[in-house]
Amino acid sequence: MKFGMKWLAPLAAGLFAAQTAAAETELTVYTAVEAEDLARYAETFNASNPDIKINWVRDSTGIITAKLLAERDNPQADVVWGLAATSLLLLKSEGMLEAYAPAGVEMLDPKFVDKGDVPSWVGMDAWVASVCYNTVEAEKNGLTPPTSWKDLTDPMYKGHLIMPNPNSSGTGFLDVSSWLQMFGEEEGWAYMDALHGNIARYTHSGSKPCKLAAAGEIPIGISFAFRGAKSKADGAPLEIIVPSEGVGWDMEATAIIAGTANQEAAQKLVDFSITKEAMEMYNVGYAVVAMPGVAKPVEHFPEGLLDAMIDNDFEFAANNRAAILKEWQSRYDGKSEPKN
Repeated sequence: MKFGMKWLAPLAAGLFAAQTAAAETELTVYTAVEAEDLARYAETFNASNPDIKINWVRDSTGIITAKLLAERDNPQADVVWGLAATSLLLLKSEGMLEAYAPAGVEMLDPKFVDKGDVPSWVGMDAWVASVCYNTVEAEKNGLTPPTSWKDLTDPMYKGHLIMPNPNSSGTGFLDVSSWLQMFGEEEGWAYMDALHGNIARYTHSGSKPCKLAAAGEIPIGISFAFRGAKSKADGAPLEIIVPSEGVGWDMEATAIIAGTANQEAAQKLVDFSITKEAMEMYNVGYAVVAMPGVAKPVEHFPEGLLDAMIDNDFEFAANNRAAILKEWQSRYDGKSEPKN
């Protein structure tokens, strides 16, 4: 029996397509990375790993953390790529992470690596609290710039201040956790009681308070420094203020979810997440990255911010997260924006 060449071409094409489909692995990746950055992250990863497709599940830090905990007995994610280290410490304590030492981990700043014999997570970058102060709107309202966190309890700021809800936002949680560490538990909650009196509303995004301040919708937004620097570079009349008591911070990190059926592909993603190429990619959106010597100077990044970063007790933040959030919710949630 003879087959003409016209039969062979579609047969070969079909076999090639089947092989390609079989070779492609899909990873479900949970993240709190800014939505605008996700396509760039996937594209950069796929340049060296074209056979792995990333299916993103993206929300704010608090929502993603709660979703992972709810799925503890039936995990849906393969990898977490870009979630607060405090959240990953909590997942680690629940036995939800697969320990893995990615290639090149020794190149990272040690504070960006989990302390286990084999790390359960590795850091990517850090974001640091600061105050975004719109000089034009502040002048209209007769305000003077604060120099400390405690200044923000002054009655002149009443209704002129926005901050993130820590149940939704990693930035909000690092603020609350840092105040409890800096001021002590009793004084920390007393401080937040006083601050609450001046808060116009709580957002569900860590970047939103600074974006609103940049747009002139509110004079003061508690947010993170890189967002402020970026808005100022775009022409917003902002000052990025570093409060004198010190500033909280957290790092984004990556981990493999225990029980993934795609272990090899998950390890490739974690390997990539700490490469120099990945660090340069993070540096587009973050001023501080896990690999020393990579980060480029950021225009308008406030002087002295890195020196003001507190000696953050991540174990305290992770171990007390649920209790802190419950207490905050009971005291202040009445001013939170509706969730979309």
